Amino acid sequence: MSTRSEQREQFSPGEDGDTSVWHQGGCHCGRVRFEVLAPPVLEVLDCNCSICIKTGLWHLIVPKTHFRLLQGDDALTEYQFGTGTARHLFCATCGIKSFYIPRSHPDGVDINARCLDQSQVQALRIRPYDGQNWEQARAGIE
Repeated sequence: MSTRSEQREQFSPGEDGDTSVWHQGGCHCGRVRFEVLAPPVLEVLDCNCSICIKTGLWHLIVPKTHFRLLQGDDALTEYQFGTGTARHLFCATCGIKSFYIPRSHPDGVDINARCLDQSQVQALRIRPYDGQNWEQARAGIE
């Protein structure tokens, strides 16, 4: 298993020229499993909004074509709040939100990078995101 390093820094998407690989991940109990096509060096957002602070979510947003739910569709429960646009999905057994459909990218999937198996992740680049001021910060991720 490879070692995962965590770096807090600013970055430009694709600066390392990484080739994408299929990462696997899932919830704590294993009922929900998925795979996502992304570079081995992941660029993730650390949001300070209320739900992300409470769930510890590190955002990896990908197109729906880069996501495959392998198992657990029947184990997912949905939570919505605010505008009701985002589909917050979590495992009904263990309560982990390993991915969801974000308000900012309704045609994409937002993966919780903390729920990825570490075997394909070489490093994480973590960028702070001001979700407390979502409307202003949103322009930076579109």
